[in-house]
Amino acid sequence: MIHRIGAFCRLLLAAVLIASLAARPAAAQSLLRDTETEKLFDDMARPIIKAAGLDPRSVRIVLVNDPSINAFVMQGQTVYIHSGLIRAADNINQVQGVVAHELGHVAGGHAIRFTEGTKPATGITIMSLLLGAAAMAVGAGEAGAAIMAGGQQAAMGKFLAFSRNQESAADQAGARFLAGAHISGKGTLDFFKKLEQEEYRIGITRDDGFASTHPLSADRIQVLEKLYRSSPWWDTPTDPALEARFQRVKAKLTGFVEEPPRTLQIYPETDQSVPAHYARAYAYHRGAYPDKAVQEADALLATDPHDPYFLELKGQILLESGKPKDAIPPLREAVQRSGNEPMIAALLGHALIATEDKSYFDEAKGLLRTAVARDPDNPFAWYQLGVIYDREGDQPRAALATAERMNMQGNSMGALANAELALRGLPTGTPDWIRAQDIAMVSRNDVRDKKKR
Repeated sequence: MIHRIGAFCRLLLAAVLIASLAARPAAAQSLLRDTETEKLFDDMARPIIKAAGLDPRSVRIVLVNDPSINAFVMQGQTVYIHSGLIRAADNINQVQGVVAHELGHVAGGHAIRFTEGTKPATGITIMSLLLGAAAMAVGAGEAGAAIMAGGQQAAMGKFLAFSRNQESAADQAGARFLAGAHISGKGTLDFFKKLEQEEYRIGITRDDGFASTHPLSADRIQVLEKLYRSSPWWDTPTDPALEARFQRVKAKLTGFVEEPPRTLQIYPETDQSVPAHYARAYAYHRGAYPDKAVQEADALLATDPHDPYFLELKGQILLESGKPKDAIPPLREAVQRSGNEPMIAALLGHALIATEDKSYFDEAKGLLRTAVARDPDNPFAWYQLGVIYDREGDQPRAALATAERMNMQGNSMGALANAELALRGLPTGTPDWIRAQDIAMVSRNDVRDKKKR
């Protein structure tokens, strides 16, 4: 959202241009996964995705554990939203505006077209280095340095202008998508005003516009306000149920990522709302006050005894407080009420294993196998499945589950070692053997490529 390039970053940008600017930075931050949050993202984004002409089944909205107010896309159809943005947003409509903007990048193919901005900049940089080096070679050191510096500045200006043009195009597309989804743009403008205040706070002025990858928020507001106000959906209110779900998710996120004392300041005990109980439950749980955490979970269940996410929360608190058997009943109901959601099922599987009662192991294995089949990108579920195979003495499948988890986490060496171990014990030609072979082949290539670099 807000990006400013300072002196150090200018030098870094010049260095990157020399090598290659063909790829955006990878999403190295940790992802935050939560069933309730992901369901909310799916429901609030679906009409916008359809208005963008994209398939909702192919677009993912992913939460990144990062306190900054930002969102981004990379190649593919995944929108990454920082946890700091969710916490900064006042309502779901503001988040919808951000998602619409990022979908503008996706629909415009901006990640794929990234090299259109980097190639000219790289050419300018390389030429300035060659000319500068030639000047230095004949003794004109100061002139050579000036040529290099001027070339770097020109290259940076070329690239940043391209980036700002892409952002402006995404703004326009986002406005069209919101209108197509019959959603008001009020939240978008309100959020830009938040960003404008942030720019003032950190000292970005109109004179800094050249050194920014994004147009200044004041300029974006001026361009978009007339467009949004002219939409027939300008005064369309947000669905109250969707807004209530957002406030719940925002509160539980605050309780999860914020230090407990700070969470209790934001949601004091005098606040008896559902979001406040949610936030305090996580704060007390993180602060090692399990009894208080359970009390907050029970307060939530008093408002709706069969809410799957309230049941999941109580089960999680009990499980992680050393009471796995007590966690099983609320987690079983949470799995049932949620329609067997994989992440909740994996948590129940963990509770069943944690009892150390072998009579639960078959149930745990069935839950976990179904969970990874429906959601293969869940390392926690793969870990628990590996545990149950190990407890049963099935070392080849325990190794395969570990290979799956390590492959997902980018640990090529570990994935290769475990896949090869699985291959030695699995029956040749079975689906598990074929999968282990696939992981081994991919991991072997990754290890070879890393060694070459």
